[in-house]
Parts: sequence; C-alpha cells; structure tokens
Amino acid sequence: FSKRKIMKEIAAFLLLVIGGKASPSKDEIKKVVVSSGGEADDAKIDSILSEMKGKNVDDVVKEGMKRLETVSIGGGGGGGGGGATAETANVTTAAPVEVEEEEEEIDMGGGMDMFGGDGGDY
Repeated sequence: FSKRKIMKEIAAFLLLVIGGKASPSKDEIKKVVVSSGGEADDAKIDSILSEMKGKNVDDVVKEGMKRLETVSIGGGGGGGGGGATAETANVTTAAPVEVEEEEEEIDMGGGMDMFGGDGGDY
C-alpha cells in the first residue's frame, strides 16, 4: 500500500489511541473514518493492525522522530545573492553625482527679528 493513501486510517487509529484505546479494533477504526466522511478500506486497516501488533504507539512515534532528525528538509533560506561584479554584470560604473539643494529664503513679513522683537532698542 502506498503510505500516502493510508493516512485517514492511520489518523483514525491514532485518534483512538489518544482517546484511551491501547489497541483499537478494526471496527473502531472504520467507525472513526466513516463518521468523519471517509470510506474505510478493510485491507489498509488490516495492514495497520498487523504492523502495530505488539507495538507501543509512543515508541513507534519516538523511533520515527529519531529517523527524521537526519532528514534534510531545507533551511532558513539562503542569504541575499552576492553583488555582481563589473565583469559578470557587464556594466560600467560612473562616479556618483552630487546634487546641491538651494536654500530658499522665506519672507516672514512684519519686520520681526528672530527673537520676536520689533527691531527697537531695549
């Protein structure tokens, strides 16, 4: 059996184990699959029960986790790409152009100086 095609039966088995059934029966697994809207496959259920006979689910899961530790499943993404050199990019570089901004004089009107006076002596 393809492992992809047996997932609903495995899920039903595990749900029953989590629910307190140490060794779920074929009928119990079928009931869970059907009640969730699926179609139970007797041959798949028989396969699961024969594979799990005499095994503790917690031990099987722990063993599977150990196997997964060695599986490379990608990384955190690569860093940004390196910058292209002039040779690889086939580009010429020019010196940066400096732009000078002109300061604009604003007429505040009213003849006031910077400190709010009217220009008279104190």
